[in-house]
Amino acid sequence: MFDHVGIQVTDVSASAVALAAALQPIGLVESQRFETPAGPVVAFADASRPELPYFWLSGGTATDPRHESHLAFQAGSRAEVDAVGAAAAATGLEILHEPRLWPEYHEHYYGVFFRDLDGNNLEAVSHRPE
Repeated sequence: MFDHVGIQVTDVSASAVALAAALQPIGLVESQRFETPAGPVVAFADASRPELPYFWLSGGTATDPRHESHLAFQAGSRAEVDAVGAAAAATGLEILHEPRLWPEYHEHYYGVFFRDLDGNNLEAVSHRPE
């Protein structure tokens, strides 16, 4: 099952304003915003569940201007996240971020990030406390 999707855009702030207006009729609102060295990252969620964002916007970096896709798959536990990371590494896929807690998202966010063969950023994530 998909957990969330992220896309890269040229101007995160401008895209966030435009998409907030466009998506408001279906109940999506900006729920989180983080500043990073590459610029802001903006998350959208259902207005009734702002703590569970599922659509993310980020920008490319000056050294890597491609617009990669980001797909996150929901794992049932931290052990499953670890197993995905181990299997991806054993397959020879590039591990972007080893499995760990990501408290900037929320206190129980545990994920591993890796690239597929075409350079897309994939993730397995568990939101459960363990």
